[in-house]
Amino acid sequence: MAAATIRTIFAQPTADAVRTQLDTVADMLGTQFPKVKDMLLEAKDDLTAFAAFPERHWKKIRSTNPLERINREVKRRTDVVQVFPNDDALLRLVTAVLFELHDEWIAFPRRYLPEGSMDQLYPAQRPESAPALPNTTNTTAG
Repeated sequence: MAAATIRTIFAQPTADAVRTQLDTVADMLGTQFPKVKDMLLEAKDDLTAFAAFPERHWKKIRSTNPLERINREVKRRTDVVQVFPNDDALLRLVTAVLFELHDEWIAFPRRYLPEGSMDQLYPAQRPESAPALPNTTNTTAG
């Protein structure tokens, strides 16, 4: 029951509603579970941080699925070896797995977050206080 009530926090349509729902849920659960109320209120900033981003990103940000996939892939590879002669051997294997996953994302272009909503995070015009980027284009004819 408590878990289902807490999940309603993440089902809200707006950032303000998310924060309001967290307060409401904390108050509702506080009568039966005072420690849960304290934990929710203490972690309010962390629990509602996803709401500061565009709404299209919310499901991706609050999920740990990509990290879990990487951990499963590393575990699958290390289970094959079972015993590593030293820490460097383990580090080499994990690094190779991460490079392979990175290469997959480069070779098969996929977007984890929609490009259109990324524009909301990074506006085209930079503020006047931002430093100018160096010109990297070659203007000489070759």
